[in-house]
Amino acid sequence: MKQINRRSNIPVLMLHNIDPAWEPAEKTAAIDAVEELNTELRNEGHPVIDVPVFHDALHQILKPYSPKDYIVFNWCEELPGKLRSDKIVAETLEKLNFIYTGSSPEVLELSWNKPATKALLDKHGIPTPFWKVIDTKEADSWDRFPSIVKPAYEHCSVGITADAVVMNRQALKKRISFVKKNFDQPVIVEDFIDGREFHVTLWGNGTVNALPPAEMDFAAFENIKDRLCTFDSKFTPGSQHYEKIELRIPASLDEKQTAYLNQTAMNAYRIMGCRDYARIDLRLQNKRYYVLDVNPNADFSPDTSLVYAAQAVGLSYGAMASWIVNLAAQRHSVFKKLYD
Repeated sequence: MKQINRRSNIPVLMLHNIDPAWEPAEKTAAIDAVEELNTELRNEGHPVIDVPVFHDALHQILKPYSPKDYIVFNWCEELPGKLRSDKIVAETLEKLNFIYTGSSPEVLELSWNKPATKALLDKHGIPTPFWKVIDTKEADSWDRFPSIVKPAYEHCSVGITADAVVMNRQALKKRISFVKKNFDQPVIVEDFIDGREFHVTLWGNGTVNALPPAEMDFAAFENIKDRLCTFDSKFTPGSQHYEKIELRIPASLDEKQTAYLNQTAMNAYRIMGCRDYARIDLRLQNKRYYVLDVNPNADFSPDTSLVYAAQAVGLSYGAMASWIVNLAAQRHSVFKKLYD
């Protein structure tokens, strides 16, 4: 990344979604997280206007604001009531000529499509677990176990439980049927890499920087089927995966191992076309790192590995967010002149 002086006076529109259909506790948690980030950015010096999105008419919500005056911090993960609509958010921002943080609509859309993402990684020689889109009647052709069965078009470990890891063809067929019935979409089956898992946060454009890698430590689990990041591990306090998976930052790796891990993650970041920041999830097996997932719209909540990794190198929550704003500002017709 080109060395720049971080500007802390750039005005920010904090765009975030609050779905009226959420439970009260979900709304409260989301609002609290946004308020914390707003406060942190203001403490850094940024004027911040909070822009909650309660409905899908985003153009109306943004009408009072001029794109010449702000950078949009895009924390709008979807429009209320519209699944997989982060692409629409980015498209709307572009149509209205706003400069915003994070990746383009095309990259956001691609990240939802696991088969397309993995095909792209394969094409460029980036290691990813062997995979196939498969139907129940095709399960007899799959003979690689253990395997993991996933909905082909989901994020945030939706559909991932211990039962997603299958050890034989009978369990494979049962899980494929379950996913098709409950998610009404194609099913992707992968080799289950039973190895150490790392989350690498990358940031920058052109030159890309890596924050210290985070390791998801599964040492508390003896059963192979439990050694994975499930939906519960992210969203269900009190569940065994939420409570027993240990987050270790920085991961215990030597300099050579870290360099190899970061380079694999950076290759995936560039090939996907990520912008400003992203998180790459990988697993280690036989001295090789395999890319599990590319997250161009990684969660920016205060209790995530991204934020903890930034803190490990002395970057506060607000300072990390400010850097992301500055990366976007270099694409802005007015603010980019601050860096000349």
